[in-house]
Amino acid sequence: MLSVRIWGDRGSIPCPGNKTVVFGGNTACLEIRADERLIIVDLGTGIKPLGDWLIANDFKKGPIEADIFITHTHWDHIMGFPMFTPIFLPTTKLRIQGPVSYEDETLESIIGNQLSYRYWPVRLTELSAHIEYGKIKETVIDMGGGLQVSTKYLNHPILCLGYRFEYQGKSIVTAYDTEPFWNVFPTDVRDPHYNEDAAREGEEAAREENEKMLRFFYKADILIHDCQYTAKEYDPSKLGWGHSSYEHAIIAANKARVKKLICFHHDPNRTDKKLMNLENHYRRCVQGKTSMEIIIAQEGMVIEA
Repeated sequence: MLSVRIWGDRGSIPCPGNKTVVFGGNTACLEIRADERLIIVDLGTGIKPLGDWLIANDFKKGPIEADIFITHTHWDHIMGFPMFTPIFLPTTKLRIQGPVSYEDETLESIIGNQLSYRYWPVRLTELSAHIEYGKIKETVIDMGGGLQVSTKYLNHPILCLGYRFEYQGKSIVTAYDTEPFWNVFPTDVRDPHYNEDAAREGEEAAREENEKMLRFFYKADILIHDCQYTAKEYDPSKLGWGHSSYEHAIIAANKARVKKLICFHHDPNRTDKKLMNLENHYRRCVQGKTSMEIIIAQEGMVIEA
């Protein structure tokens, strides 16, 4: 069985409070299970309750062992790591992999710099767990036992990876933080920097990357996609921020024949009431037009592929 449990679904910053009780206020953290095998995607603040749950449940059965995949190293996706209780246990084994934008820094140093006395009372060198770090790019990883992970670069201001987990004929895909690929060259002939060849090549490059994304999503049982904005909110001022609209995610997922679309990376100002209204609105929009299920991510939600 392949499944995902959501421990954190917010973007940018944690937002606890009485207006985020239903959908949650923790930043990104996913628990994926391939039968009993544990995979974690991102180390946002949602990893704190995940760690507590693992200690109360998995630890009773034996040492905690997990493969952790980081989408990117922006702080909201790694800031929960110092609070992840299993890192203080000598029997814990973690393999952490992800992209690194700056070649002079390692993944270990980027994550580990949070564990220094200026920020935290425990230093990285004082952790008891056995932790391995690895830098990855676009690749395919055979994890053994029939589990395979494919990666795809997303469109975000720093290197960011989407992950496709495949196990026993089922698939779960993550695609956040990302936005549609677009032509970075001027297309207006009146622009003093306009170049016809560059504009044409830019259009072609954007089209190819967007098609690659659709192939990456193709027939996924579950697609967890960035939906920080509505189409109205995604105006030119937000172009290049690396986040998508609900409309884009729905259209892309439907084209790729995805079975379940999980709308993820909620804007920190999005209240429970607003998210409920958005879920009802977009479900009505696609009713009778597609068999794809649209779900707004909630903390604690478990979805089977």
